[in-house]
Amino acid sequence: MATVAPQSPVLADRAPTTRVRRAFPWIVFTLTFALLLSDYMSRQVLSAVFPFLKAEWALTDTQLGALTSVVALTVGLLAVPLSLLGDRWGRSKAIVLMAVIWSLATLGSALSANYGELMLSRLFIGVGEAAYGSVGLAVVLAVFPAYRRASFTGAFMAGGSFGSVVGVALGGSLAVHLGWRWSFAVMALLGLVLVALYRLFITDAKLARHRVVDPADGSQVATPGERAKLRTLFSTPAVICAYVGSGLQLFIAGSLFAWLPSYLGRTYGLPADKAAGVAAIAILLMGVGMIVCGTVTDRLARHLPIRKWTTAIVYTSASLVFLGIGFSLAPGGAQLLLLAIGVFFAAGTSGPAGAMVSNLTHESIRATALGTLTLANNLLGLAAGPLVTGILADRLGLAGAMQIVPLAAAGALVALLIGRKVYPKSLAKVTAQAVTR
Repeated sequence: MATVAPQSPVLADRAPTTRVRRAFPWIVFTLTFALLLSDYMSRQVLSAVFPFLKAEWALTDTQLGALTSVVALTVGLLAVPLSLLGDRWGRSKAIVLMAVIWSLATLGSALSANYGELMLSRLFIGVGEAAYGSVGLAVVLAVFPAYRRASFTGAFMAGGSFGSVVGVALGGSLAVHLGWRWSFAVMALLGLVLVALYRLFITDAKLARHRVVDPADGSQVATPGERAKLRTLFSTPAVICAYVGSGLQLFIAGSLFAWLPSYLGRTYGLPADKAAGVAAIAILLMGVGMIVCGTVTDRLARHLPIRKWTTAIVYTSASLVFLGIGFSLAPGGAQLLLLAIGVFFAAGTSGPAGAMVSNLTHESIRATALGTLTLANNLLGLAAGPLVTGILADRLGLAGAMQIVPLAAAGALVALLIGRKVYPKSLAKVTAQAVTR
């Protein structure tokens, strides 16, 4: 098993006190989570202003979907190389730089004069956000023990839902009262304030002093200066299944993020601000589901790791059944109830998937591993979902398109079932590598 080098005299002199050691991880989580809120507020505020852009610039649903998908596509393409840069250059420095880029690009969205300029601004939002989820999550996981990974992964990734809630609800209200440009401007200013706070309180040196060395559950832990080879990102069938299953499941979440406000507006005849408000409640429910599902997974899988796969399979099955039936029903109370249950489970696999990937990869490249998960989540899910749904909506109507969306969970189920079957051998291989390293 990997050993930990003795602490140098310099670091020993600067070792944090017990009070600081207990408080600092929560400071890290709070500020990193707050920036994740800003990340998704900047990304998802767009869906709240779809009706205004459609009316002002005469855009099609495909064009609107493309504005959402370009961010997720850019995130997917750049997640791995920029996550690797974060692992090598310094994770806290990378976080600050990324947040500055996406905040300034969001400000650029507010100043866009036409569709092309807005598309360019959205692309740079994707550049800034590309590795934030993976690098930010790696920072959080490094300062907490391994047995809490699914909980913290679910909670951290739920920031995407909560940020979307605030972005959609606040953006819709600002657009109605002040114009859609202010929706982007406010998100940009908030992001820049959080960047300043993060730079003030968190550094790579502080993170190194507070890193928790905990090889529980088969995960590999780095000794000082040790770097795992990049091919280990795909060294087991189980980790590949985790990437694919998570990505396909988030096809549903991506479609809901982008199109639920418009669906409610068109199907129930709600004005833009009220449709955004109702959609925000649904997305909030999705975030709560991510936290609850991650916590339940940690409790059930603490002594039996394969249960991470079992819980993920249950969450995926629930979203397939409830959303599939819900979108097939006529508008009304029964439909809303079934959709609410389905939305709760729609992203429930996020916590288990992050824990699976963390357990099956080396700590020295964990941000890169989570970046690979982000790549799958975006290319298969968050980028594909809004665009494919927009294309289907232009042909079948939005209601017809949303009936097809839940079928993505069937593909996720196949990947997760295969992953569960091969997980014991994959985990044994990882553990053996950790012992012999």
